[in-house]
Amino acid sequence: MRRGFGLITAIIIMVTVAVLMSLMVNLSSSSVKTTLDVYLKEQAELLARGATEYALLAISGHDNSNNCIQNINIAYPQAINNTHDIRISLTYIGNSMPNCVNMLDNGIFTPESNVTVIIDTVVSVNQANTLISEPIRIHRRTIQKP
Repeated sequence: MRRGFGLITAIIIMVTVAVLMSLMVNLSSSSVKTTLDVYLKEQAELLARGATEYALLAISGHDNSNNCIQNINIAYPQAINNTHDIRISLTYIGNSMPNCVNMLDNGIFTPESNVTVIIDTVVSVNQANTLISEPIRIHRRTIQKP
């Protein structure tokens, strides 16, 4: 009678330990997924800021009398196996850029508002290269004077 009771007790303890171990593995994997999602989202927000500054630098170094920069596309960190896709679209406000196609308004005559640019920066996380299940997309819109 005692041997049978010890065997049943050992089986119950082993099942309990197995259930607890499976719960720990499940909790650990969901914690890793959450950490990865937060990391990629924060990285996308920082890339949106940096890409906006890069667009301002590109505008200031470009001769706008011939044509204007309309779009900038960046793959981060490299073109192959990138983790983030950055798309920047530029819309201009002002009257001193006659050859710009992306003009929102050219009837502005105040010098303070002339040559203003609206920068739309969209950063998307590449799901195929990061193995995340939900899409992460950050949109940042700023109005700047180059």
